[in-house]
Amino acid sequence: MSREVIVDAARTDEFEQLRPLLFSIAYRILGSVSEAEDAVQEAWLRYAATPTRPASPKAYLAAVVTRISVDVLRSARVRREAYVGPWFPEPLLTDPYEDPARSAELADSVSMAALLLLERLSPLERAVFVLREVFAFGFAEVASAVGRSEAACRQLAVRARRHMDEGRPRFEADRREREALAGRFFDAIREGDVDGLRELLAADVHMTGDGGGKAPLVANGIVGTENVVRLLTTLLAQFGKLGVECEPVRVNGQPGAVFRDRDGRVLGVMTLDVLDGRIRTIRSVVNPDKLGHMGPVADHWALKREANVVRWSAS
Repeated sequence: MSREVIVDAARTDEFEQLRPLLFSIAYRILGSVSEAEDAVQEAWLRYAATPTRPASPKAYLAAVVTRISVDVLRSARVRREAYVGPWFPEPLLTDPYEDPARSAELADSVSMAALLLLERLSPLERAVFVLREVFAFGFAEVASAVGRSEAACRQLAVRARRHMDEGRPRFEADRREREALAGRFFDAIREGDVDGLRELLAADVHMTGDGGGKAPLVANGIVGTENVVRLLTTLLAQFGKLGVECEPVRVNGQPGAVFRDRDGRVLGVMTLDVLDGRIRTIRSVVNPDKLGHMGPVADHWALKREANVVRWSAS
């Protein structure tokens, strides 16, 4: 076997070991599964083309995928300004990167709520926050990744942390409380227990959805227990007619569910934010462009015609 083949095999193995971390960095910066996968693939092509082996493949590849993701995010921001209705991240059912010592932090950092807070940051602030606060890279590595001085990165990290802290609720639910409450909520969904749903919702509960103009969704959202219960009651009736199944799963590291039609095709996902013992926010993603990585996607318009109306949220 030639030396060139041996080097290529070693480099491939190094990259594959780091792929989960690289994807997790890119996803948190971009909020898109497909764009994160593309960023990781581009990082591999650059790594494979590098004539000399970097001293630290991890630092090198993290820097490369970060720069690619920041560039993609800058152009994505322009597209998102023209997006129809609320923009939510693409749902992620499994985060490939694991660190048992920090599993709770990693799960919280990939939640829909956290990713939407990250949308408020500039691309550089977001990259610095992800590398430093989520993945604990040193400031020297962060500075190399984003092409700024360590002092500048420290300032970016402080600003990013302040913005993130300002957007977080004062009292967050404990993980076990969230899981238990979400279990009761989805049990009530499956059983058609309207009174049970009402008991779980906060007075100012907000239900909203991301259809991107590509699914039969009025995406301005609704607020208040009775308004949300009324919508959920309609949905439950429609689910029964259409044979829709609710499959509780973890979505973006948090309690959620995937909804499938009678043929097992994905209709959408739902995630819950829990605060002070009640469900405060219900988010759904039904834009088919954001669901393809989860399997075959249902035809929402055909379902709408079948049941007269299928509405995931209402104004």
